[in-house]
Amino acid sequence: MLKATLILSAIYLAAIGLSLLLVPVQFGVGAVPADASPQLIALLRLLGGPLLGIAALNWLSRNAAPSKSLENILIANIVGFGAVAANDVWSVSAGEARELARFFLLIHLGFTLAFIAAARANWRTHDEIR
Repeated sequence: MLKATLILSAIYLAAIGLSLLLVPVQFGVGAVPADASPQLIALLRLLGGPLLGIAALNWLSRNAAPSKSLENILIANIVGFGAVAANDVWSVSAGEARELARFFLLIHLGFTLAFIAAARANWRTHDEIR
């Protein structure tokens, strides 16, 4: 489950990161105006870079053995996906989100729960090794 979660999240984050970098207006349909300012486009592109970095980290960690380093990667993903899922819940429940946000809420919540499960398994295995 850990390997699959890291691989799927890497692919997902790479797709989002590349979309923000290459086609930010199209990616943000319904949220980004067609005549978006260059400053808004630059901001969206700026957000794509770190997502690509996290995607690379998750991809490179897919075969990692249970360790403190892997634990740190899993916790960082829980924080990241958890924060985004919380934002999705807030904006969807407040009626402030575009319709597509309901779909992303499920994805982000799913990744959060998968990373929590993977972290718990890593903690058990890592404790057994020590």
